[in-house]
Amino acid sequence: MFENITQAFSDITRTLSGKAAISEKNIEEAVEKIKMALLEADVNLRVVRRFINATIEEAKGEKVLRAVDPGQQFVKIVYDRMVSLLGDEHQGLKLKGPDVTTVILLLGLQGSGKTTTAAKLALHLKNKGRRVLLAACDLVRPAAVEQLAVLGRAAGVEVHRGSAGDPLAIAKEAMARAKKELFDTVIVDTTGRMQLDEAMMEELVRMRELLKPDEALLVADSMTGQTAVDIAKAFDEKIGISGVILSKFDSDTRGGAAISLKSVTGKPIKFVGVSEHLDGLEAFYPDRAASRILGMGDVVSLVEKAQAVMDQAEAEALEKKLASETFTLEDYLDQLRKVKKMGSLKSLVDMMPGMAGQLSEEQLDKEDLKHEEAILLSMTRKERLNHLIIGPTRRSRIARGSGTSVAEVARLLKKFEKSRLMMKKMVKNKKAAEKMMAGFRP
Repeated sequence: MFENITQAFSDITRTLSGKAAISEKNIEEAVEKIKMALLEADVNLRVVRRFINATIEEAKGEKVLRAVDPGQQFVKIVYDRMVSLLGDEHQGLKLKGPDVTTVILLLGLQGSGKTTTAAKLALHLKNKGRRVLLAACDLVRPAAVEQLAVLGRAAGVEVHRGSAGDPLAIAKEAMARAKKELFDTVIVDTTGRMQLDEAMMEELVRMRELLKPDEALLVADSMTGQTAVDIAKAFDEKIGISGVILSKFDSDTRGGAAISLKSVTGKPIKFVGVSEHLDGLEAFYPDRAASRILGMGDVVSLVEKAQAVMDQAEAEALEKKLASETFTLEDYLDQLRKVKKMGSLKSLVDMMPGMAGQLSEEQLDKEDLKHEEAILLSMTRKERLNHLIIGPTRRSRIARGSGTSVAEVARLLKKFEKSRLMMKKMVKNKKAAEKMMAGFRP
């Protein structure tokens, strides 16, 4: 997501950082490049005009022209404008207390990923301690009810399928069940169509009036660009929405929908779908998204992903192992699996400052990770705990067992040795720095 825009902003930043001062001509040239990058990303034309005008007006002020580092000042202005464009601050769900049922209505066209998103949102809220009931009210798309039932089981969440052939009757049943069985959250998967039509809209209006939901969220497909913005506008005018969930956010799209939505509809993006897995739903933070667009990375999200798979005690235990050279292939396998849980390598690299767009999917060979895991799993636990016993005969057996070559096994062992040495040095340098800083403290 945002690769083309990020590359354009990175080029502009490099150009401006070499200037001792920024003239009006420099600003106009930079702004013209930004305008082209946004238009190529399929950002709404009126949104681009407002963004450009506001940036020029602020950048031409005396404060910027006389700044010590005008290049960085200009980037800061663009960053602030981008945050404002994306929605200023994160807006979470309006959830009631555990004693009152919160109702979340999911809206969207067929193919937007609405049913999958319903299960993802249910898992997200379940992990937050909510007791969630999914209501299968999409009776138009073939197998939509069955799909939700399968996804609900995978997420460990109850699904109300209903006995009636009427979506509104099923929604009523789900609400009665939620009250009886003490569910604090009901997520309703509503009817979708291939395109907007009056029959669908009328049914959804009646559903909204019946349930009076705390949240009416539109699930929009990021890949449709400005079409997603037009759909959001239409749903808001006809039914009324409280926010948007952008699905397929990890796909190779230009980012126009994400940048335009808030300005055009006035409704915030609350979540984005970042993978096909059930845990692939993330809260949307405008400041973090702006940081990634400008190639500044997203360290906060990266740390949160790491914390989700490793707690403080595990991190400290790992640090001790690295420092004392007791880090084994068993630990290496454990870390490999944790990295996989954090998401795609491409998304992780793009969160690192200055790395966005620098490495392609081809350069980040996901097959290497699969091969490494296969090699490690073909070893005995004794071998993983002491890699020094892995001689030629064992290497041949491991290669046969993992479907790889002896050369690949040897390459992994060599990589492990280098990684262990490098990480040991990093831990020692960190401790030395902490010791030195402690000496300066009063």
